[in-house]
Amino acid sequence: MLYQPLTVFESIMSESPLRTPAIPVTDPEAGLRLTEVFYSLQGEALTSGLPTIFVRLTGCPLRCVYCDTEYAFTGGERQSLESIIETTKRYPCKRICLTGGEPLAQPNAIELMKRLLADDYEISLETAGALTVENVPPAVSKVMDLKTPSSGEEDKNLWSNLNHLTQHDQIKFVIMNRKDYDWAKQKLFEHKLDKLVGTVWFSPMFNVADDIGEETSLDVPILARELAEWLLADALPVRFQLQLHKIIWADAKGK
Repeated sequence: MLYQPLTVFESIMSESPLRTPAIPVTDPEAGLRLTEVFYSLQGEALTSGLPTIFVRLTGCPLRCVYCDTEYAFTGGERQSLESIIETTKRYPCKRICLTGGEPLAQPNAIELMKRLLADDYEISLETAGALTVENVPPAVSKVMDLKTPSSGEEDKNLWSNLNHLTQHDQIKFVIMNRKDYDWAKQKLFEHKLDKLVGTVWFSPMFNVADDIGEETSLDVPILARELAEWLLADALPVRFQLQLHKIIWADAKGK
């Protein structure tokens, strides 16, 4: 079997226990390292509010300061592609969100998407934008982050990914402060992002308690109000969003 040289991020991931030389990760028979599959309402992007099956893969080469799924960095269980697809068929839905972690950190995610499309699933891919999206099937709606300065991972943005986005795709900025907003606004105009993809999202960062049984205020965070005012003042061609699932279920796992 021929092996291609590892990219920088594949090298990072190959040093983790998520990969083993005994199981070639580019062989579909090796399957995928899976954290969870669950059924919930989509909380973000264009399909927000719609029933969706979430397939969360394990592993991510990034460490954003605001990450709310750190439990998907490690662990998980290796499953065959067939097993994962069979699990999705248990739910009364044909809409799938492939998420992580970073799904594209496992090359077999591409094969999984192809097989799900062949089974007539509608697929969205949540990706951090640090690994190439070039080989993602065109029928998949890519929801790609561009990491702002406050994320701590701005230098990981793979700007060549913009060449592989279409009107079927979406770009998301997670905004933590005014500096992030000004940076995102600059990139929006510099790269004409609103013309490049179907929707550009500006989303305020916020987290709530993991235990929704706690006394927890789900009031809209101050940053959300500030971001809304900045967007109105500048009349940017973007959409504002709050994470619906956090408003409903806080940061509960599997929601």
